[in-house]
Amino acid sequence: MKLLLTSAGIQNKSIHDALVDMLGKPIAESSALCIPTAVYAIPGGAGNAWRFISGQSSTPMCELGWKSLGVLELTALPSIDDELWVPRVKETDVLLVDGGDPLYLCYWMRQSGLADLLPSLNAVYVGLSAGSMVMAPNIGEFFVGWTPPTGGDETLGLVDFAIFPHLDHEMLPYNTMAAAERWAAGMQGPAYAMDDQTAIKVIDGAVEVVSEGNWKLFSP
Repeated sequence: MKLLLTSAGIQNKSIHDALVDMLGKPIAESSALCIPTAVYAIPGGAGNAWRFISGQSSTPMCELGWKSLGVLELTALPSIDDELWVPRVKETDVLLVDGGDPLYLCYWMRQSGLADLLPSLNAVYVGLSAGSMVMAPNIGEFFVGWTPPTGGDETLGLVDFAIFPHLDHEMLPYNTMAAAERWAAGMQGPAYAMDDQTAIKVIDGAVEVVSEGNWKLFSP
């Protein structure tokens, strides 16, 4: 399983090169499916979903020049037959998973059946903010917005570390290193704080930070 967990998409050459390396071929020869689901659970969700899909956001994902690009809307999947979407997911080269609310995304990944498929896929999974955070065992109270029916802050647990994205972002004054330290103190395992110029590459459990910016690993 190959994961590229970003704070804000493919923001620099280092992250871009990591993606191409994980794909094993040029982006122009690769097929992609984008997943906007998480963004609907935050203010401005519909407009932000359109900007993400159309490649007009400030978080480069869909606009990278893919050979083909489709939209996988997780909330629709429980109401249709698996054969209408599972084969496409299995054959695609990359999943582009938008940010938004990580618990809402986790809920629909599980409800749709995508969560069960992920460990067996050959696709590269590229997360953006919430799309990255959802891979962790939990997100921490700091990031709880939408509340799942069962409560709590648990996510998929496909990696053993948690992520604090958008470190020191000018539009997110609460996302400071001091806030990240307090957040990390309440987490059970390793936790990364990272800015928008940073991503975490995971291949078969091996973790590597790819960064042209600022990040910090908090050990439990």
